[in-house]
Amino acid sequence: MRTFVFIPPVHKPTGGVAVLLHVVEHLRELGHEAWAVPREGKGLGYYGSSAVPVTPWDTLDLRPEDVWLAPEGWVNALAPGLAAGARCVAYVQNWAYLFSSLPPGATWAQLPVSFLAVSHPVARFVEQATGRSAPILRPHVDPAVFRAPGAKARDVVNVAYMPRKNKALVDQIRALCASRARPGCPAVNWIPIQGTDHHGVAELLRAAHIFLATGFPEGCPLPPLEAMACGCLVVGFPGLGGWDYMRQVPRESGSRGAAPWFPLRDVSWSGNGFWAADGDVLDAALALEEAVRWWTEQPPRLAETLANGQAAAAQYTPEHQRAALDDLWQRAADGELFPPARR
Repeated sequence: MRTFVFIPPVHKPTGGVAVLLHVVEHLRELGHEAWAVPREGKGLGYYGSSAVPVTPWDTLDLRPEDVWLAPEGWVNALAPGLAAGARCVAYVQNWAYLFSSLPPGATWAQLPVSFLAVSHPVARFVEQATGRSAPILRPHVDPAVFRAPGAKARDVVNVAYMPRKNKALVDQIRALCASRARPGCPAVNWIPIQGTDHHGVAELLRAAHIFLATGFPEGCPLPPLEAMACGCLVVGFPGLGGWDYMRQVPRESGSRGAAPWFPLRDVSWSGNGFWAADGDVLDAALALEEAVRWWTEQPPRLAETLANGQAAAAQYTPEHQRAALDDLWQRAADGELFPPARR
């Protein structure tokens, strides 16, 4: 059972593409035959992973026993697998793209395709939307790169954020915080994270005290996890998929923050951040103010919350992803998952 993973022709390297490349890397480490299949002849050095073995798109020769895996937003890329009667798998990395690329009049019910989900909320979304179950394959955060420093600066509070993640929401939250600021409020330094590789991201997060998460929609957002691994207190929006690991910390302001309508999975950690309902910029701004006070006043709950963030990030390691792949592909080899497409 060989595995071929479609790599979309994106203009810039993305986290979703990195996850696909990690799938190939881990499968080969586990002894499976696996290749990446980039579209339009782009070499994988472009994605920072030139060591991943490549099968060119125009030489792809699939067999019925092969696994052909593509991200959910590239339905047309499933065509070679469907034509070959291969074991077609749509890896749903973001719930919001599940229907985005279906041709007019087409439905998932018409396609002999299996699903993988990137998180518990996404698996639930897929099941509710299609009636099909989706085993979960979570991404990972590299602890060798994303790790906490020995100490954080005490003379200023650094707030990191990613401008590409709904910058308009960031601007609104910053404006609210500035409008509410009073004399004697702690100094806040805003750190934009953009235009750097993952080592540069980790360095900025280690310098930050707070990470403002403004992503929506999200499948299993990695930046908040990376921030937790780097010792940041995370504040912001779950994007739905963040509820895979996000757990609410009781707020002193009286706000109850956000909570999903569906039951959360059991995890070994408790509150690890201040989570506002998606798009609720006022509650996010109030949460950010509270997070700044925590870093200034150093209450015991700060250390507890940071420890819970570290505990969450520790469950999203390369070893955890590799173990999940080992289990899933063994089940596939045993005929329990990913049946061949009907020809």
